[in-house]
Amino acid sequence: LGKTPPPPTHYVPPRHFESALEAVATLKSEGVCVIGMETTSRSLSYTKVDYPQPTALILGNEITGIDTLVMEACDVLVEIPTFGIKNSLNVAS
Repeated sequence: LGKTPPPPTHYVPPRHFESALEAVATLKSEGVCVIGMETTSRSLSYTKVDYPQPTALILGNEITGIDTLVMEACDVLVEIPTFGIKNSLNVAS
């Protein structure tokens, strides 16, 4: 975030949490809708979900995706269809 131009950090100030689960719990306590982006049997298509404001999107890490406990804490799970061999929306660290 240090390289991010000032306007985005002005509107979305960076915050640090000890864990993703702590971040989800804090955001939900602040009235933020938390949506996990993961392909599971209970995920809904991203086009079938409402995105109220404010909303936080949770993406998993490159190797394991979103932790199971974090997925359970999310308000809803959504998936974006991907094509090819690997079905992944995960983020590299």
